[in-house]
Amino acid sequence: MPISDASSPMSDRPRKRGPVELRRGAALTPQSDRFLLDSSDATHFTHTDPWRVLRIQSEFVEGFGTLSELGPAVSVFGSARSVPGSRYYKLGEEVGRLLAEAGLAVITGGGPGSMEAANKGAVGADGLSVGLGIELPFETGLNEWVDLGVNFRYFFVRKTMFVKYAQGFIVLPGGFGTLDELFEAMTLVQTQKVTSFPIVLIGTEFWNPLLGWIRETLLAEGMVGEADLKLLHVVDDPADAVRLMIADSAGHVSP
Repeated sequence: MPISDASSPMSDRPRKRGPVELRRGAALTPQSDRFLLDSSDATHFTHTDPWRVLRIQSEFVEGFGTLSELGPAVSVFGSARSVPGSRYYKLGEEVGRLLAEAGLAVITGGGPGSMEAANKGAVGADGLSVGLGIELPFETGLNEWVDLGVNFRYFFVRKTMFVKYAQGFIVLPGGFGTLDELFEAMTLVQTQKVTSFPIVLIGTEFWNPLLGWIRETLLAEGMVGEADLKLLHVVDDPADAVRLMIADSAGHVSP
């Protein structure tokens, strides 16, 4: 009996496609091998979701393999727009220096501004400077002060690395990206996905309006609890931030 194709009556029978079983109209889809071997559109398969899964997997493997022997580390977040020599840039340099002097690797997003400042401070103190970059239209790769760098396509893979290989977060003033990382870290601690994971904000003048809104609106409306407000420490002195990292980080559990 000849082998049927998708247009033959035999296509009405259930078909297997790996672990997937196809019936009736769904069984009319071409075989997976045809997509693989047909060269009519040689690049199409690289834009499909199954291929993206492999790419995502490769990013996790690369990140885990590169960072698994990093040792004690702290992730530092802050604005990419902080100008060298500015107040926030200097804060970033001081944070990086103090972390390195305390024997902690410094992990940043690898970009310019406050991220660059923290990496620079770590290098100046002979510490390990790590940058986890991301494809963005307005950034041009890792800054020059990154010693160990990994570039990612996907934000969620990169975020996993920020948390998994750090024992806490220090957050400098920043914009949407910084706030995204801050609130994700707070959510992970609130939901006990990570434990004993200190989150320290530097700059009371900058952060107090946000914290006031959290207390006066979120807490007042019952959207968060009083205990949730204790997830954050707010300081002005980078030395206090580093002391909190060292004092509160025991028992950190990676996701």
